[in-house]
Amino acid sequence: MSQINISNLTFAYEGSYDNIFENVSFQIDTDWKLGFTGRNGRGKTTFLNLLLSKYEYSGHISAGVNFQYFPYPIADKTLNTIAIIEEICPLYQDWQLMRELSLLEVAEDVLTRPYQTLSNGEQTKVLLAALFLSENSFLLIDEPTNHLDIAGRNIVGKYLNSKSGYILVSHDRAFLDNCVDHILSINKANIEVQRGNFSSWYANKQLQDNFELAENEKLQRDIKRLKQAAKQSKEWADKVEATKIGSAGKSGKAVEKSIDRRAYIGEKSRRMQQRRKNLERRQQDNIDEKSKLLKNIDYASDLKITQLPYHKSHYLSVSNLSIAYDKVVCSNINFSVEQGDRIVIQGKNGSGKSSIIKLICGEDIPYTGEFTIGKGIQISYVSQDTSYLKGNLTDYALQHNIDQSLFKAILRKLDFSRIQFEKDMADFSGGQKKKTLIARSLCEKSHLLVWDEPLNFIDVLSRVQIEELLLEHKPTILFVEHDSVFCNKIATKKVSL
Repeated sequence: MSQINISNLTFAYEGSYDNIFENVSFQIDTDWKLGFTGRNGRGKTTFLNLLLSKYEYSGHISAGVNFQYFPYPIADKTLNTIAIIEEICPLYQDWQLMRELSLLEVAEDVLTRPYQTLSNGEQTKVLLAALFLSENSFLLIDEPTNHLDIAGRNIVGKYLNSKSGYILVSHDRAFLDNCVDHILSINKANIEVQRGNFSSWYANKQLQDNFELAENEKLQRDIKRLKQAAKQSKEWADKVEATKIGSAGKSGKAVEKSIDRRAYIGEKSRRMQQRRKNLERRQQDNIDEKSKLLKNIDYASDLKITQLPYHKSHYLSVSNLSIAYDKVVCSNINFSVEQGDRIVIQGKNGSGKSSIIKLICGEDIPYTGEFTIGKGIQISYVSQDTSYLKGNLTDYALQHNIDQSLFKAILRKLDFSRIQFEKDMADFSGGQKKKTLIARSLCEKSHLLVWDEPLNFIDVLSRVQIEELLLEHKPTILFVEHDSVFCNKIATKKVSL
């Protein structure tokens, strides 16, 4: 076991006025299984790139290990999978590779297939196996679950739990609980490391947030009382000060005080002014104390949604549905969507989930069986793909005929900074792009939400906000998602392929 030491780390992107990290210091043991969490755009991937020495920074990072990054960049995906593995780890032993593939439940025949023919789940597993073959390496695993179905996540979670020596970026709560023993969190004001899994960290965060909110409320009351006392003290002090020289007589002219009386009044005035200063100092101390609180509270503001009413309770149905391209991807599918349903479509990668979604949304998908949808049903669709997003948010709102103010207000509640509104969407993080699609969908006038893996790349706190939104407003929604916690909380029905 060795340590990775980060000392006084400060970093900002060129041309930016704001530091991503400022004087950050902490230590990591290289045998930890470290979960890495934080709001989208806080700098998780940036920190991994700093460990990989991709950017210049001030401060110090020292480590007695090599860093390996997942996903490994594949230059030529037409190569056979075994050639890709040899590029990543040239000195591997055959028996070691077979052991890793077996643990990940990957068939041996993938090695002789072109890498590009593997499913997303198979590619994820192969790269993880190859990276864990490297000796004296600390792995930086960046969001491996985005292309894994629920079964695949369970397999990879079990696999990672048997390993050690990695930082794992993931927003899947159940997945993190299955395979980490420490949490590294990027907060609003600092970076902290805690022992335990995600659930224990989140419970501690809620306790700390509640304590700071209670202390803040008490301080606000204290500040209000001190302001009133300071105001009253100032009025008294001013009145006493005014009597030090003299007071107006019956004629309206000032009457001079006696020398003896003037000394007494001067001392009284001094005491009143001192009391006023003491109150103001206490008030400022309270304000300073308040500034130390609430530093890491991520406000998860409530979101709202209003769906269009539909004149029938029945929205759509599929009966004995089969979809085939070169081969059959799914068959004998039966379900219906009624008003108020929240239906999740689940199944392994490649089982036809997205094809069913696209068929419902009106794409020309070859199928047999029956598919009917209510006349005039308006659908708001969130796709898996975000790569096409570019341009500014204002033009995007105009293009989709949605309320710009509401659109940006929702993004603010999903932790977009105001400066983000000025950026090109092409420069957004993966999570920020997905939030853009969801915010647009919430603004659109529709009868039915159809969301295809909406939570990919989206941070945990935003997932909680979206969960609370769907549970409170109960929209009619059909969705595909592999976050088991989200599905169990939201879905009223499940369709298994």
